Amino acid sequence: MGLSDSRYDVVVIGAGSAGLAATRTAAEEGLSVVLIEASHRIGGRAFTDTESLGFPFDLGCHWMHSASLNPYVKIADSHGHAYLKNSYPRQIHLGDRWATEAECDDCVAFSDRCHELIDGAVAAGRDVAVADVTPREDRWTPMFDMASSMGSSVDTDQISTVDMAAYNDTDENWPLVDGYGALVAAHFADVPVALNCRVERIDWSGKEIKVTTPKGVIRAARAIITVSNGVLAAGDIDFAPRLPDWKLAAVASLPLGSHNRVGLAFDRDVFGPEVQNGFTVYNETPETVFLQIRPFDRNHVVGLYGGRFSDWLERSGPEAMAAHAIDNLKQVFGNDIEKHIVKTTCSAWGGDPLVRGAYSCALPGHAGARKKLAEPIDQRLFFAGEATSLEFYATCHGAYLTGIATAHDVAVTLGADEARRKAV
Repeated sequence: MGLSDSRYDVVVIGAGSAGLAATRTAAEEGLSVVLIEASHRIGGRAFTDTESLGFPFDLGCHWMHSASLNPYVKIADSHGHAYLKNSYPRQIHLGDRWATEAECDDCVAFSDRCHELIDGAVAAGRDVAVADVTPREDRWTPMFDMASSMGSSVDTDQISTVDMAAYNDTDENWPLVDGYGALVAAHFADVPVALNCRVERIDWSGKEIKVTTPKGVIRAARAIITVSNGVLAAGDIDFAPRLPDWKLAAVASLPLGSHNRVGLAFDRDVFGPEVQNGFTVYNETPETVFLQIRPFDRNHVVGLYGGRFSDWLERSGPEAMAAHAIDNLKQVFGNDIEKHIVKTTCSAWGGDPLVRGAYSCALPGHAGARKKLAEPIDQRLFFAGEATSLEFYATCHGAYLTGIATAHDVAVTLGADEARRKAV
């Protein structure tokens, strides 16, 4: 049976964490559901590359953030996927030396002070830029800005104080040994999905919704749209009629910024047991990189970037991205280290036409946009994904939770009650 041969209760658009969770939940609610995905794979921004370096390397989601509240921890346990219980290392390399313990403590104290100022602004009702309420001339300002840009994918002049403070951070960031993308793919392997099926048009002008794809027109009573906010903002999907102004304003207020990862594989362990497992190479400029050294005891290094500098590097190309990470490694370990690099890879989410960025951040003055983005239109067009999460945005589990909640909401509008579910 082809996609266009049946009418469904709900069509789910996008097979990332939100769309996959929504599809499974809708089916459990007894709804007839079809999931369509423009890419050749599922997972969206959760993607584990197993080819480029010769072992699993997450190009997107990697840590199970806020782990004690993260449903993917239990999912990982159920699938036998190993993870480490740790948080980000806070060591710093300063130009030609390691920072002292006192300097590291001072950096952490500065970050804590910045977050107190952000919380104070929020308590005073100020939804302004993080940069407007944090010190701009301190020695550690670029360090705080770099960490903020990796967490929010944009720089501090673009981050809403209210949005940043709303994130539910338990400081538990547990990396998956064989990849977050691999876990998502394994957990949802049994969910039927039509791949390579890009949505061209969503016509919601009539009683039923018509979704036009290269594989035919899908008819459904409801639609759950989980594509990235970057795709929505770019207008890659034609809505007829167009989305209302309040919805478009919410989309525009939650831009996707840049967060990328560089992987460098080595022919041997060139670091030894005494080297820190992660640190920031800090030259007191915005061009800062966080480096993970031999994660999971594999002979590789990971460089992490965020914000405008990440975007600039991505636009400069993969060679430039790798070169920056290598130059910073050489600054710490000497020039000879480069000759042991055998493979490199990097993400480039801004240039992916099916994503168009890393993850969402509310602009100053627009923290309420997430709630607006999540609101359904006419109780027929529903929206889910990390950008609609109020407390776990920018995360894989945040997207997952919104997918489940939205599918339940759809079921309510269709009258999917307990008796119906038992009959399926």
